[in-house]
Amino acid sequence: MKQIVDSIVREIMYEGENSEDSQSCSCGCGGCSTKQSINRITAPPALISEGINYHFKQNIPFTQNIYRPGSQNYFELYNEVRMLCENGLLVLEGDDKEIIEETDIGLWGEVDGKKVPLDFPIELTEGELDELYEAAKKKSNKPIGKPMRSSSGGKAYKVYVKDPKTKKIKTVRFGSGGLRAKINNPKARKAFAKRHDCANKKDKTKASYWSCRLPRYAKLLGLKTTFSGFW
Repeated sequence: MKQIVDSIVREIMYEGENSEDSQSCSCGCGGCSTKQSINRITAPPALISEGINYHFKQNIPFTQNIYRPGSQNYFELYNEVRMLCENGLLVLEGDDKEIIEETDIGLWGEVDGKKVPLDFPIELTEGELDELYEAAKKKSNKPIGKPMRSSSGGKAYKVYVKDPKTKKIKTVRFGSGGLRAKINNPKARKAFAKRHDCANKKDKTKASYWSCRLPRYAKLLGLKTTFSGFW
C-alpha cells in the first residue's frame, strides 16, 4: 500500500515540476524572466481534498483559488493549505508561500461585533465612500473632491487585517482608478512597482502593501486582467 501511495505522490510532484514555469521577479513588475519554483506536496492523496488535488494536477497556483471568491470552499482551501504546510506535508514557493505565511486569508476576525474575513480585499460600497468623504472633510478645512467611482470604472477597496503587534483587527482602505488601468500594461506595472518600491512593501497593515498586490486579487475584485501575479 505504501508503495502505491508513494507512487501517486511522486506522480503529482512530477506533473507540477515538469509543467511550464510560472514567472515572477524580484522587482515585482511581473515582466522579468526569473523562474518561480513549483510547490511540492508529500501528503498522501487520501489526506488532500479534491480542490488541492485539482490545483496540483492543473498546475494552478493557490493564489488563483479555483473556487468562487467569498464562498465556503474558497476559504476552506486556504485553511487546508495552511494546515498541510504546518504539518510539513506541503512546501510552498513564490506568491503562494507569501500569501499563506504573511497573511491570514481563510481566517476570520471580529469588527464591531460582526465576523469579517481577514486579508480578503472587498470593494467599498457607495455608502462607505460617502463616510470616507465626510470623515475627510472633518479633518481638513481645505476643499476636497468627494471619492467616487470614475467614468473609467475606478474603484476603492478595503481589507480587514489583524495587526501582528496589537492583535486587533483594523480596516485598511486602498486602490484607485489608476491601478485598474495599469494591470494589463507591462511598462506601467514596472513603473508602478519601481515608484512605490513594491518589492519592499511587507507591512500588510499599510495601504501600499495591498495596492502593490492588487493584480493578485484581480479576479476577487472583478477586474479583467491577463496578469494575476505581484506587480
